[in-house]
Amino acid sequence: MTVTSQARKKNLYKKATKRTDNNVYAAIDLGTNNCRLLVARSSRKNFRVLDTFSRIVRLGEGLSQTGNLSEEAMRRTLSALKICTSKLKRRGVTKLRCVATEACRRAANGDDFIKRVKKETGLDLEIIDNSEEASLAIMGCAPLLDPDLPEALIFDIGGGSTEVSWIRQDSKESSSDTTPETASKSGMPKPIVPNPIMEDWYSVSKGVVTLAEKYGGRDISSETYEQMVQEIYDDFLIFEQKHGFAQRVRDGKLQLLGTSGTVTTLVGVYKKLPRYDRNRVDGTLINCDTAIGLCHKIAGMTYAQRVANPCIGSQRADLVVAGCAIFEALAKLWPVAQLRVADRGLREGILYKLINED
Repeated sequence: MTVTSQARKKNLYKKATKRTDNNVYAAIDLGTNNCRLLVARSSRKNFRVLDTFSRIVRLGEGLSQTGNLSEEAMRRTLSALKICTSKLKRRGVTKLRCVATEACRRAANGDDFIKRVKKETGLDLEIIDNSEEASLAIMGCAPLLDPDLPEALIFDIGGGSTEVSWIRQDSKESSSDTTPETASKSGMPKPIVPNPIMEDWYSVSKGVVTLAEKYGGRDISSETYEQMVQEIYDDFLIFEQKHGFAQRVRDGKLQLLGTSGTVTTLVGVYKKLPRYDRNRVDGTLINCDTAIGLCHKIAGMTYAQRVANPCIGSQRADLVVAGCAIFEALAKLWPVAQLRVADRGLREGILYKLINED
């Protein structure tokens, strides 16, 4: 199922406040595959991370076949959310927002699960639509954008959906000399300038979980891999034909930024990290041809080889090839020279919004 694009053309956030406050902010992002928590305090134009948590829960496992969240998947997710609750209490969180995305949007028993979460954990989960999900992801990732390129496509490869957002930057000025690289090394996002304006977005209800369930995730032939690439390419070709982004790429006016476990895994494999390290991944620029070559290398691995790779492991071994296929399809549609990779997104966008509301 394809969600039609909608023009938004709006400032996604105001400039962050310079005032610090005593609130402790937290964001929970419950997706089709992952449950993530971020706890932080506001600081000058930014926030300081106090605690994080991430666990692969596979909430959407089997959803494409049954239309419902399974009991086992819900139990796994509730276990992770209970850990989040204990962290919230320990950190003295004063302002919190918890969001759920594609799995709960699609599941016939999604609303029932939200009520169960409230009963068993006390958390108020809010199911957000694709548009708000895209907007929040942009808010979280925008500090990594190159201010010298006026336009960007930001893609988010999720477990049950993939979103691509087209944004313009309304200013090239910045009140900070922080670069994406130094922001990444410090573990802090760059100040929220220039402001991104979302012009349009496009979403398809296909992500790493849904694609792996359709085509398989363990033993994948080269022919099957190419089928996955072509399917996603065809899905997003509509968005390309509407706006002509490929010409902007040729004119050197458009950059590509990716946020998801797929692209961060690619960087981890590329850098041959002994274990995944966010500080060495977030903000990385990687040549797109190199990234596509890595996709083919991973797709050619056996399942056991993927499990043995420290940046893939057993939890992603059956999903990463589907993610590689999605990325390659997008990279073929919009063949930029380099890809900026973000290990941030929805959670950071929620925090920026909570802080700016104060």
